[in-house]
Amino acid sequence: MAHAYTPGLKVTDRMTVSKRRILPLKGEVVVEVGDMVTPDTVVARTDLPGNVEPMNVANILGVPPEDVPECMLKKEGDPIQRGETIGLTKSFFGLFKSEAKSKIDGTVESISSITGQVLLRGHPIPVEVTAYLEGKVMEVFPKEGVLVETVGSFVQGIFGVGGETHGEIKVVVEDNSSVLTDSLIDSSCEGKIIVGGSLVTASAITKAIEVKAKGIVIGGLDDKDLREFLGFDIGVAITGSEAKGVTLVVTEGFGQISMAGRTFDLLKSKEGEMACINGATQIRAGVIRPELVIPLRSDSDAAGSKDESSSMGLAIGSPVRVIRQPYFGILGKVCELQPELHKLESESKARILTVEFDDGKKSIIPRANVELIE
Repeated sequence: MAHAYTPGLKVTDRMTVSKRRILPLKGEVVVEVGDMVTPDTVVARTDLPGNVEPMNVANILGVPPEDVPECMLKKEGDPIQRGETIGLTKSFFGLFKSEAKSKIDGTVESISSITGQVLLRGHPIPVEVTAYLEGKVMEVFPKEGVLVETVGSFVQGIFGVGGETHGEIKVVVEDNSSVLTDSLIDSSCEGKIIVGGSLVTASAITKAIEVKAKGIVIGGLDDKDLREFLGFDIGVAITGSEAKGVTLVVTEGFGQISMAGRTFDLLKSKEGEMACINGATQIRAGVIRPELVIPLRSDSDAAGSKDESSSMGLAIGSPVRVIRQPYFGILGKVCELQPELHKLESESKARILTVEFDDGKKSIIPRANVELIE
C-alpha cells in the first residue's frame, strides 16, 4: 500500500490560498477581476434591513384596533424620529389627549387595524465585506461578492477564537517549548500577531488585549484559561464571532503542548511580515479550521514559488501528531504502514502504523489516533 489518507492540519511555506468573500444579502460589488486588494479593501457592500420595533398603539391610545389607522399621524412608509408623535387621540372636546411616540429612528413599516399594532423599522444597517487577504480578485459574483487569491505561507490551527484580522508577525519566545507569559508582552506588540511556544497564560491574553495586539498564535491552551478569557464555557459550537479584542489560534491542542517545530520555524522565518489571521472554528459537519496566511512579499516571489497545496496523504516519512492517549500531542514520523487489520486491546480490529518519535522511541498506533501534519 503506497499511502493512506487521514485528516490533518496543513502547514506549508508556499501554496495558493483562495477565499470567497460573499455578502449576506445581494448588494454591490465594488472591485473588478484583476484588481489588487489588501486585507482592508472593501470588495462588496449592502444594507441589511433595520430592526423591527412593535408598538401596541391601540393600548397606548386606549382605542379599539379598528380605530388605530384614523389616529395615526404617520402613514406606512413615512420617516420617523425617536420621540416623535406618530399617533394621537383626543377626548372630552379636546381637553385630554393620548400620544403614541416613536421609540426609534426609521420608518413606519405597517399599521394593523386587526391587532392595533404598528411596526416600526429602524434605518438600514450598512454591511461591508473586506478582502481579508492581500492578493488579486480572480472572479466576481455579480451582486454577491468575489473570489480573492494569493500565494503565500499557510498555517492551519486546531482551535481558535476571534474573527478576521491582520498584523505583522512578532515572535516573543526563544523556542517552541517556551510558555508565553505577560512579562513577554509589551507596547511593542501593538498591532502585531504574537507567536508563542507551548502555552499562553490567561494573564498574557489579557496583556495582549491591553497593548492592542491583533492576534496570538500558540501551541497549547488550558481550558480554564479559555473559560477565563471568554467568560463562559464555549461548548460544541462555531467560534469566530467573539469580540474579545484579540484573535487566538491554537496549533496543537489543549494543555501545554510544544508548537510543532516546523510550524514554529516557519513563523519565525516570517517575523516582521504581514499575516492574515482568522480564529473561526467549527468541529462538526462542514469543518472550519482557524488559520494564518502570510502573503508573499512581491509578485516575483509569487510567480517563482512552487505551490505545495497538493497532498499525497499518509506515507512513510509523513510527519504526524498523536491525538489520543497515552501519546497525546506528541509529534513523530511514520516509519511503517501495515495494510492489514490488527486486533487491538479492545478486541476490535483496525489498521495501524508505526510512529517514530523525536526521541527515537517507536510505537504501534491505530491510524485513527494520528493526525497528519501536511
